[in-house]
This record gives sequence, structure tokens and C-alpha cells, in this order.
Amino acid sequence: MERPNLPPTALEAPTVLKVDHVVKYFYDPEKFQVLKDISFSAAKGEFLALVGKSGSGKSTLLYVLSTMDTDYEGRLTINEETMTGKSQNDLSAFRNQHIGFVFQFHYLLPEFTVLENVMIPALKLKRLTRPEIEQKAYDHLEALDLKDQALKLAGKLSGGQQQRAAIARALINDPSVIMGDEPTGNLDSKNSQTVFDIFRDIASRGRQTIIAVTHDEDFAANCDRVLELSDGRLVK
Repeated sequence: MERPNLPPTALEAPTVLKVDHVVKYFYDPEKFQVLKDISFSAAKGEFLALVGKSGSGKSTLLYVLSTMDTDYEGRLTINEETMTGKSQNDLSAFRNQHIGFVFQFHYLLPEFTVLENVMIPALKLKRLTRPEIEQKAYDHLEALDLKDQALKLAGKLSGGQQQRAAIARALINDPSVIMGDEPTGNLDSKNSQTVFDIFRDIASRGRQTIIAVTHDEDFAANCDRVLELSDGRLVK
């Protein structure tokens, strides 16, 4: 009998991101350990929530995972490539190609159109021609029900539309990992559910890994796995 075409589980899927014994200190105004021996891995297509009280270290951990913070002990591996010890130029190039970002604030450039905002990371990567990038941007906007807003200035969109445009921008280079820092923090419940549903679809259909810091209990409860930080340690 032919095996049914089932999506792979996290156990069957390859590991995309791996953290080994990460320790992080702050030194101002005095030495303080904010991350304490963090180790975990994330599989391809897995949707993870990173939760914890304010000051628990979750945003600090996300910035280490994103490769934007390199001042830590331990090892970070993404796509079987060690990030720890790479130069800032190499990390910047890696991020643009392999990591997408969605923040609490969308960080769209209001003087540019929605389409232009979505195209920016791909234009920087220079892997496709401009017409190819434009078509790809339109495709992502259509998938997120924003194609009719493509030529509007980004500042003219509603908050929910701006966050969907930010997701389209995060997807334009087909990153293997999407990292969110309170991606629904500025949205009402309806738009928060919309963003969650988009992430769920991306993870299950696009086979991309999503790691999102959130205070939204409903958002976290519906993720594949919850990583809880308390006083700089993983407790769940």
C-alpha cells in the first residue's frame, strides 16, 4: 500500500536551528547573566512560541538566534552552518538570505509603496532581476490579500494591513527561518488571529520554521511548541 502523503513531524523533519549551551551577560551598569545555558533545536516547518515574563530574557535570546547579537558564549547553528564566530558582513549576508523578521512595529518605509517595501530585501540580495522580484512581491501580496494595495504608500494602510505587508517582506527571499518579536503586539484580536493563521500556513505549507516571542497566551497555546524562559533559563 502506498504511504499517504502526510506532512513530516518535527521528529522526522531536519533540524534548521540548533542552540548549544548559550550564555549571555550584560555588563552595564554591572555584570549580570541574562541567558543561562540555553540549549534547544527547531525543526523545519516547526512553529515555536518563546514566552516568559518581562525581563526573563526572551527578546535577548531572539536577538542571539537572529545573529544580530554576537556577544555570547556557546554555539548557534542555522542550516548546518555555524553562526558563532562569523564576521558581521558574513552574518548580514546570511540574515538577508536565510532569516525573515516580523516585529511588533512593521518598520515599513512610509514614503515608499507597499510593493517597493516588500521588494527591498530581494533587491539587496540581487539573486533575481528586478522584474522577477516585482512579480514575486506581487505574488506574496496576493497570497496575503494585499495585491490591491500594492501601489499605495505604506503609511496609508491600516495596522493589520501593514503587518501583513511586513510578513510579505519577510518572505520575499524564501528564508528558512522567520523570527517574530511580538508580531501581534500592536494588533486587535481579529488581526492577531489573521497573523497567526498566516504564520501557521507558512509553517505547514511553506515548510519554514517560525520562532515568535509573544505575550499572547492564545497565540502561544496554538503553536507547535512553547519554550518558556524564566530568569534566563528554559523551564518548558
